[in-house]
Amino acid sequence: MNLKSVVFKIVSISFSVLVTLLIIMGLVNLGKYCYQFGYRVFTEKPVEKEPGTEVHVTVTSGMSEYEVGKLLVKKGLLRDENLFFAQLKLSAYSKKLLPGEYTLNTSMTAKEMMAVMAAPEDTEDTEEGSETVKTDTEDSTEGMRESARSGEREETSGEAGDGAAGGLRDGGEEP
Repeated sequence: MNLKSVVFKIVSISFSVLVTLLIIMGLVNLGKYCYQFGYRVFTEKPVEKEPGTEVHVTVTSGMSEYEVGKLLVKKGLLRDENLFFAQLKLSAYSKKLLPGEYTLNTSMTAKEMMAVMAAPEDTEDTEEGSETVKTDTEDSTEGMRESARSGEREETSGEAGDGAAGGLRDGGEEP
């Protein structure tokens, strides 16, 4: 009888350790997945390098933002509709995508595609609009890279904030 209780204790402890290890491994894998997904939200690269391939996309008024992401994946413009949906919800373009026909390129990032689909349609060619958006995005990205390299934080208030905080009078002279 004593031997049975010892064997039962060993088996129950082994089972508890096994279950604990499985839970820990599951949490580690979940953490890895969440980290990788979060990292991709901000760093996802285009499907192809320049010059890419132009693709015509039609967004209808009844489409949800998730359905737009599925359409873009189906057309080969994106890799993951869930990632696009997360990027869209975290961007300024959430709930601003407009129905219409768009010419997008496989070398565009998701943010560039959002900017094109959120801009009101003009009489100008859609490609010219996407080039403008692309240039603006590249300029802001380059500015952030240079700021990060120099180790300085960009101050948006700049000199105008100094004048107001310094108590300048109407004539521009100090008190």
